[in-house]
Amino acid sequence: MRAVLCREYSDPFRLEIGDIPAPALPGPRAVRVAMRAAGLNFADTLMVAGKYQEKPPLPFVPGLEGAGVVLEVGAEIANLKPGDRVMAGFDAGAFAEEAVVDGANVTKIPDAMDFETAAAFQVVYGTSHIGLKRRANLRAGETLLVHGAAGGVGLTAVELGKKMGATVIATASGEEKCALARAYGADHAIDYAREDFREKVRGLTGGKGVDVVYDPVGGDVFDASLRVLGWEGRLLVVGFASGRIPQAPANILLVKNLSVVGFFWGAYRKRNPAVIRESFAELLDWHAQGALKPHISLRVPLAEAPRAFAALIERRSTGKVVLTIS
Repeated sequence: MRAVLCREYSDPFRLEIGDIPAPALPGPRAVRVAMRAAGLNFADTLMVAGKYQEKPPLPFVPGLEGAGVVLEVGAEIANLKPGDRVMAGFDAGAFAEEAVVDGANVTKIPDAMDFETAAAFQVVYGTSHIGLKRRANLRAGETLLVHGAAGGVGLTAVELGKKMGATVIATASGEEKCALARAYGADHAIDYAREDFREKVRGLTGGKGVDVVYDPVGGDVFDASLRVLGWEGRLLVVGFASGRIPQAPANILLVKNLSVVGFFWGAYRKRNPAVIRESFAELLDWHAQGALKPHISLRVPLAEAPRAFAALIERRSTGKVVLTIS
């Protein structure tokens, strides 16, 4: 079968497209899936560079999420059968024509949801939903500041924050990305390439500050975000796209009773998959109602995976980039 291969921890442009044996079921709780599409995430770029929290042994097939058709199930799998249309979360391996996955991380998708949408759904919506609802405890009537608001997780945070009843302030680079954030529900959009978001947020909140910051960027953005949090505000740490892992001065946290809340969505797949199942149930219901509209800006065939990585790394994409697999 065809697959994307990472033979060394390095630049994503060194990835290869090659033929490898189709995977066999590794145990009674495993599921084998004929992949139809796979979502590309910033975490994939870190994983192939050897900079992610988890390092698969070389060589490996990258890919943390995808969708397809069940081919085979292990003896202990009772809720799935061959032919089921599913989306799945992987430790790695989604960028291939076939993949195996723990059955606990497989979810049936509705007939109305196509494979590309399903492949683009899990990580970004799951991250924003659990992050905002469970970890940041966002409440209706509060003000939410979302950084990287035109990116994969950022755009879903805007959409879900509005769905949850918050006033949403989005930051993004350039008017086109700001316009996209507004189209997905942002009440205000700040072009951080030409505006100081700290001053802008102060003005928009009358000096009060925001209740929750959703930060997938880190670095200087994190530092500045601490200063725009209001009393008992929460800063949700989602990632470090800027490349610098920041540190929070404890005195600032103390004076305003602030909380810095860490959040790694992928950890729930192993530690508490019931949280993800409950999240997906609500998200899929909202999608069926037409309340969620996943944004896919680029679809690339599996054989051109390096081009997809380039679009993501160079920030030429918005929302999600999806690999299509025949």
